[in-house]
Amino acid sequence: MAKRNTFFEDEKIEKKIDIKQLGRTVQYILPYKKILLMVSIMMLVAAVVSLLPPRLLKLIVDEIVVNKDYRELALVGVGLVLLAAVEILSTFIQARSMGKMGLNIISSIRTDIFERLQQLSFDYFDNRPDGKIVVRVTEYINGLADFFSNYVMMFAIYIVKIVVVTVFMLSLSPMLTLIVFATVIPMMTIVFVLRSALRKMYTAQRAKNSNRTAFLVESIMGEQIVKNYNRIDINKDIYRQVHEDSMFMWWGIVKRSRLNSPVVMSFWHIGTLCIYGVALALILSGNDVITAGVVITFTTYMSSFQDPLSQLSTIIQELAQVSSNLEQVFDTIEYPLDIKDKEDAVTLQNVRGKVDFEDVTFAYEDDLNILEHFDLHVKEGETIALVGPTGAGKTTIINMLTRFYDVREGKVTIDGVDVRDASLFSLRKEVGVLMQDPFIFKGTVIDNIRYGKWDATDEECIAAAKMIFADKFIQKLNGGYYHQLEERGSGLSAGEKQLISFARIVLKNPSVIILDEATSAIDTETELLIKEALDVLIKNKTAFIVAHRLSTIRNSDRILYISNKGIAEEGTHEELMAKKGLYYDLAR
Repeated sequence: MAKRNTFFEDEKIEKKIDIKQLGRTVQYILPYKKILLMVSIMMLVAAVVSLLPPRLLKLIVDEIVVNKDYRELALVGVGLVLLAAVEILSTFIQARSMGKMGLNIISSIRTDIFERLQQLSFDYFDNRPDGKIVVRVTEYINGLADFFSNYVMMFAIYIVKIVVVTVFMLSLSPMLTLIVFATVIPMMTIVFVLRSALRKMYTAQRAKNSNRTAFLVESIMGEQIVKNYNRIDINKDIYRQVHEDSMFMWWGIVKRSRLNSPVVMSFWHIGTLCIYGVALALILSGNDVITAGVVITFTTYMSSFQDPLSQLSTIIQELAQVSSNLEQVFDTIEYPLDIKDKEDAVTLQNVRGKVDFEDVTFAYEDDLNILEHFDLHVKEGETIALVGPTGAGKTTIINMLTRFYDVREGKVTIDGVDVRDASLFSLRKEVGVLMQDPFIFKGTVIDNIRYGKWDATDEECIAAAKMIFADKFIQKLNGGYYHQLEERGSGLSAGEKQLISFARIVLKNPSVIILDEATSAIDTETELLIKEALDVLIKNKTAFIVAHRLSTIRNSDRILYISNKGIAEEGTHEELMAKKGLYYDLAR
């Protein structure tokens, strides 16, 4: 099987993604064009209105105080109140609209990544620990939610404010405005350089966080093994190491990001001193263009310019982290689907169960074939048993039949239809698989059985359980069929979990049935109970049975001993025992 990335290996994202990756979110923003237009208008109104009071302040200093016209002062006071009311209202509307839009965008991203995970082939999950997948759907998207709900709106507001303030400053004094930009341009250049370095550091830190989460999830899932093999102290040391790796990277990010504020403040103070110096020189030289009112108003605008600029630099730092999150999230959303329906996919109907493997070659890894030029022709209603050493390809055979994996060469057909040409829904509706390790979902027993047929009635679910002799233990549960099961069926024995999965397949009633070591977790007494039910279940149906217990496969129409990338021996139980070959040794 393909090499699996583990908790001590950093994930490698090959794409070079930066600000361009944010453009990928445009498709999520486009449905809200009307909201964006309204918010943009509100932002512009709020920005303009917030900059009018300094103009009124200039009027008070240069004219009203000099002329002592207090009626105008009263009018200015009323104007200030009205401007404040307009600014508050417009800010409230834009904040509420952007907040709602941000939540809707994140909801769409969450839905898309979950749907993609449902569609991705087993190969994707083979190469990643569960924890590294979970962290993308939770922690990374939570970071995006905060950014889209808060920072995106603030980013837009600050940009608008900077543009509007620049216009107002130019209208007062182009010379002083040039001094401001002579300070701002080198300052923002340094900020962007810092952001570029931080983005790479955030990507590395995310990888360390992912490693830590992967090990944590793995330890929780394997808790019994950890305790049984006295791995508690060893696991503590491992966790301490992966945690320290994450913290070391985070401390590096903290130290680098803390440079942002000193850089901004240093340049800003230099710019302010230059403005005061130039203004004072002009006033002393008798220049009537620069007045006390102009200086006061301009410095007020500078404060209005400095605040969004300072906040903008902080948001740019946050953008470094968000860019790293987007890398990982969109890596999953855009991950290619190698197992999917063709545009003209055939819907399997009235399946008889004739199965053919024609010159099939398959490998999980390049140049390491599990099967080579494999041929197998199964008649409808025939029961085929697959035996052989571990890793010989028994489960691989049924994985190709269900299209959990696709063949490298050759083809697999059902009733003459290549499984790659059939729709996945109809294929998996007609082919039912019972795994060795059944998965029990949190919920009632009857809902777990209903997983086999989502629209089944309670009566149909109960009938399926009775047929497979699961009714006996279910009735003993508190609440019977409506007993609430915990995650992974905690509290049930391995055999009881398997019986529920048997009830599912009975309810599903597929045309082709696959049992992959499905009775290995069931005790001998329970196996005898369900044997009769299985005989009824697979009657007149094609069945594949992967098993080590001879009692399960003894009556199969054909037994295939899989070894050396193909079929080493084939025949009935009696025929193979008479050969005294590989199967005979296995039976002994």
